[in-house]
Formats: sequence, structure tokens, C-alpha cells
Amino acid sequence: MKSFKFILAAAFLLAVSCAFAQTDNGLADMLQRAKAFNDKMVWIPPKPFKIYDTGTEKWVTYEKYGEFQNVGTKDYKYVVKDFEGLKAASGEGIYPNTQSVLNNPDYQRLLKAGKLDGKYWDFASTDDHQAAFFKWATVRSEDPGVRLFYTAKALDKAGNWAHAVKAYYACLVFFPKSIGWTKYKTPWYIGPVCISRIRYLTAFHPEIGVRLVGARIRIENSFDNDVHNDVFTVDPGWLVPATAKDFEKQFIDLNKVGVKKTTGKGNVKLVQYKNNQYALLVDGKPFVVKGMSYEPSKVGLSPVDGTLKNNIAWSWDDFNNNGIIDGPFEAWIDTNRNEKQDSFEKNVGDFAMMKAMGVNTIRIFHNDTWAPHSENYSDKTGINKAVLKEGYERFGFMYMVSDFAGAYAVGSGADYKEGTDYTNPVQQKNMLASIRKMVEDFKDEPYVLMWVLGNENNYGIGNNANKNPEAFYKFINKAAKLIKSLDPQKRPVAINNGDLLFLDICAKNCPDIDIFGFNSYRGEEGFGNAWQDISYVYGKPALVTEYGCPAYAKGWTTARIETAQASYHEGNWWDISNNFAGVEGGYGNSLGGAVFEWSDEWWKNEGDSDPSVHDTDTQSQGAWLDGGGYEEWFGIVGLGDGKDSTFKRQLRKAYFMYKDIWNK
Repeated sequence: MKSFKFILAAAFLLAVSCAFAQTDNGLADMLQRAKAFNDKMVWIPPKPFKIYDTGTEKWVTYEKYGEFQNVGTKDYKYVVKDFEGLKAASGEGIYPNTQSVLNNPDYQRLLKAGKLDGKYWDFASTDDHQAAFFKWATVRSEDPGVRLFYTAKALDKAGNWAHAVKAYYACLVFFPKSIGWTKYKTPWYIGPVCISRIRYLTAFHPEIGVRLVGARIRIENSFDNDVHNDVFTVDPGWLVPATAKDFEKQFIDLNKVGVKKTTGKGNVKLVQYKNNQYALLVDGKPFVVKGMSYEPSKVGLSPVDGTLKNNIAWSWDDFNNNGIIDGPFEAWIDTNRNEKQDSFEKNVGDFAMMKAMGVNTIRIFHNDTWAPHSENYSDKTGINKAVLKEGYERFGFMYMVSDFAGAYAVGSGADYKEGTDYTNPVQQKNMLASIRKMVEDFKDEPYVLMWVLGNENNYGIGNNANKNPEAFYKFINKAAKLIKSLDPQKRPVAINNGDLLFLDICAKNCPDIDIFGFNSYRGEEGFGNAWQDISYVYGKPALVTEYGCPAYAKGWTTARIETAQASYHEGNWWDISNNFAGVEGGYGNSLGGAVFEWSDEWWKNEGDSDPSVHDTDTQSQGAWLDGGGYEEWFGIVGLGDGKDSTFKRQLRKAYFMYKDIWNK
């Protein structure tokens, strides 16, 4: 006699199949309607402000005015020989011509109006970009590299892109070793950001007419927060004339390169080519991770008060009691954002929306964490595998199956305030048991793309990995060995690091990790030196396990916000794809990335006890729209007014940007 659990699963799959038979044909129409609505939301940026002195040279020929010394070494420097000539060539605001802005009539006007009053850091995120330009160009008390970078950034944000590129490049020439500091007292390296920003601007705006070639900055010992041991190797490269054609991707024939090593015995393989570039294969075909972090939750529920029972509740939620799981299979698109379900807005489900967008991978955690199970969930521990199976069979989704590995004290048995101790043998045993359960539960499933360990554990949230990183990474390697002993298909094992903090310690202590996964939020232009550093220090393939941008900024219109959020995502994917195997000029170690995240989560502001309010306080600071990290707004899908949030979806502009580039 078949088990009751099997019968329930079969009934569920039948119900879902019937539902999709009725809704498949309506999805294209709804997406077209939503796209048309989004296209009407247009933000027109203000015109660039006037540059009165653009310089005697459009692009400074630095060799005319000085000498590059020790290029490509730790002793690099540029020595000026003709100071006055270089000032004249550079133009206003660009070192060494910083004082020329004092003669600018607009500077005099803003100064008299009091528009330049205040601390210069107050101008870092202002919308008055001309005032920011004048303020930063005339600062005397700040590091000159930081000063010039923010001068360039003001030009950049104003749309004065050519002058911005000129300023960023001057920063590279004169101050490539400058270090700024974040709010969290961690170092921020100016030079690599200048390189990334120039490459981004010139690629997305080829009308600027130049591109940067040969530029490279390596910073040894930069993976901790101690700048005293940093060693910079600098080559500022040079700007050369370019047209749009020069920015088109060129490719290497990997078949001619040949394969050096293949990992994996099932449908998933990790290939290392003889040029030390990497790619994933699924069912024998190249597979780029176009991933999505997916944990939709109903507005009003929160793990803080125990109403949101666990992080896998979405895979069981059936609030309308019709036998079909809500989010994945019954969500609908509020195409005109009128906050109600019109007759043509059918229940198609998140999975269908993600498939249409181009998603091929979903990031999940097997741990059913947070509050103790309520009566409703007591018989439903673990993620609903019938949902995952449907996602795989109907939509072709693969899954990054993850274990927290002691992050937030999950799986270790430690109290959250005490935190996981990676030297504690009892806690290690508990975590390995959790990881063993993950593999034993999923090892026979064809939809497992890779195993992922942790989630930013190195930041030390609910654990001591930041205080004892060596113990943490040694444990991760032990866990990787366990997984490989249990998984008959030998699928790749990834770590989920917080950016590149402790990369060198990870490389030393985790030889059995196959993929270096990292969560990173560095800015619109991408991930800077990450690909280079991972290649040189670790030699492993890389995967951006989280990246994204909140759909909120104080005082901005919805059209401006969504345009900027889409631009941020586009720039991040541009950088990810530039480093795929076989792409000329990249490092060939990028396997793709996972967007954070599908839909907004209204409970995430820890200072706000009301999860029914879409909070607009910032919980962090970073390189986002207005500098604020609004934790409740990271979705590329919004939930509107929060009513009917289990089902209602409002597709933001970023959704359609991905739909375009991920389906090419």
C-alpha cells in the first residue's frame, strides 16, 4: 500500500499540473501588460552641469608632463616634470588643477547662496552634483585620493562622464594606493574602484570615445582589516581611442584549449580548462548560473515574533487551502499596480515568472530554522521536495542546496547570543550531522547543482568565525570532505563567504572546496578586483552567491528608483559575464550569480517590530542608490500595499532587464 505522504505528494503535483494547464497561455499577455506599464514610468535625469575648463587636452598625455616610474611594481609612482602644463591639460577640479574651480562663476554663485556650507561628507550622496563637485574639489583636510575620487563621482553622477573618466584616471595615476574607510571601519581601496568605474562608464557610454587597457592593481594582504601590511603592485594602464565595436565581447574557443580536469560523476560537472578557466556543465551542456534567492514571505509574519515559523515555510504555505502551494504556483502579476487582481491577471506562480525571466537556478537552505514549529508545521519539517521536483521537471530549475554551517548559530546547538564556536567539538559534531542530513536527503535528486556551506559566516554574526577564521575554514574543509564522501555524484561543494574577507586564510585551509562563493554588494559597476584576487590567491572558480540593490531611496520617485535598481543589476551582471570562461580579457573564473532577492521581505528591519509595515529606515550603508541598505526592499518584485501578499507580485524594471539579457 502506498504511503500517505506519497499520496499527498502525487495529489499536489496533479493539482499543480492542472493549474498550469490553465495559466500557461496567459503569462505572456500579463508580462506584456506589466512591461507596458513599466515603460510608462520614465525618469529623465537632469542635464549635466557646465564644465567651464575642460582642459587643453581631451585625454591627458601624462608622458608629456612627467614620468611613469616602476610601472607594474610595488614602487610605482608618477613624477610631474611640467606642473603648469599638466594643470592646463587636466581641466577644472582634476588634480593638480583643483583650484581652478574657484574661478568658476557657478562656484561663486553657489558659494554666495550657501549651497556649499556644511561638511564635505554630507555631499557624498547629495542630488546636487555640481555642489558636490565643487565641495570635493576644494577639500583640503581629506586624503587626496579620496578627495579626487569623490570629485570624479560627482561628475559621474551628474552625467559629465568624459570629465569623470578623466578624473578617475588621474586618481589612478597619482593616488592608486589611497585608502578610504567605511562606516564599519573597514578599508576601502580607491584604485581598483577607479579602474572598475572607468571600464563601466566607457562600456555603457561608448560615445565617451576611449577605453582603459592594461590597468591592474594587486594588493597583497588585503583580506583582513589591517592596512599596515598591504603591498600594492600598480599599473595604471592607459586610455586609448575606442568605438562601440571595441566593447563587443570577444571569445576564446575552449574546445581548442582543451580540458585539464573534470569534477563530477553525474549530470553536473565542473570543468577546468587547460588555461585554468572554469565552467559548469549540466547534462553535458555549458551552464551559467542565472540564480535567484527565493524566500517569499507573507506580509505581517515575522520570525522575530514566531509568526513566520521557518525559512522554508514558503514551500508548504497554502493559505487558501486549495492543495496548491501559494507562492511558487499561484502568485499573480499586478500588471497595472492597481492593488487588485483584475480578471486577466491569472494565478501563474513565481516559478513561471522566474522561468520567463531566464532564471535557471534557485538558492535554497535545507535547514528549517527560526522559531519552533507551530502546530501547522509540526509534520512538515524540511523543505517541500515535491515543490523542488516540480520546479525541476516543469521549469528546468537546478538548486544550490545550502547549510548554514553555524551561521546565526544555526545547526551548532549554540545559543545565538553566545554564537557558534568552531573550536567546540560538540558543536562541530552537531553541524556535521546537519550537513550529513542535507546530503543524505538530497544526494539522489537530479536537481542539485551544488552544495553550499554557510552564509557570510566570516562576518561573525551568531558565530566566532571573524575572531578565529582559521578554525572556521578548517571546519568548512572538514564539512566539504564529508559531503564528498557521501555524494555518489561528486557534485561541487561551494563556500558562501562574505565578500573576500579572509580569502587568503580560506585558500590556505580549504583545499577541498571546489567553488568560492561570495556575497558582494560593491556597486553598480560590479565586483572590482574580486575575480583577479580569487584567481591569484585561491585559483578556484567563483560564484556571486548574493548581489543586489534595494528598490528604495529617500526622496526619489518610483521611476527613478526602479531605473537605478535595474541599472545596478545590469552592471553587476555585465561584470559577472565579462569573466565567464572563454571571454577575452576576463579571468574566466566566473560561474554566474544569484540575485538577492526575488521579493521584498517586510519583517527585516530589526528596529521595527511591525512586519505589516514596509519600513524605510536604512539598516546599513553601502554603494547603493542613496547609500542606504533598506533591508525590506531588495526584491526585484514588489508586494504593493502588502495586501494579498502571498500571491500579489509587482514586477519592477529589473525583472524586465533580466528577462531581456538572460534569454539572449
